[in-house]
Amino acid sequence: MGLISFVKEAGAFLFGHSAGEAQPASAASQLTVDLLQKQAEAVGVPVQNLAIELNGGAATVRGSVGSQTDREKLVLAIGNTPGVGQVDDQLTVSAPATTPSATLYTVKRGDTLSAIAKSYYKDGSKYPRIFEANKPMLGDPNKIYPGQVLRIPPQA
Repeated sequence: MGLISFVKEAGAFLFGHSAGEAQPASAASQLTVDLLQKQAEAVGVPVQNLAIELNGGAATVRGSVGSQTDREKLVLAIGNTPGVGQVDDQLTVSAPATTPSATLYTVKRGDTLSAIAKSYYKDGSKYPRIFEANKPMLGDPNKIYPGQVLRIPPQA
């Protein structure tokens, strides 16, 4: 996937008491490799030889995952962490892609999953498809925040 940009000031932790809540700027100053590894573990995606490097607000991720979907989920979990502005995706996928890659979408103020679904699928009632594609990063379809990057799976 290469280099992916995120909103550095936005983000949420996938573990602990602050899961799913946007974090204040002070949380970004506490960004560590250990924190990013916890984010990666919270997604539940199996990764072989996971290695994360952090240089300022840029994270480089290496390792091997089983599918393109796993790759996208792992990158988004790290990128949607407070203080991360870019992720350099150096992951390899062990299984060949059987479906097209998802589109990455940055949430804007006032967005809802149904509005995003209407834009991409021409049907707002298909929002559960987006919600499911972003679990466990999303725990509630009504709790998305500006700056968050979501996976939009291809239309079936």
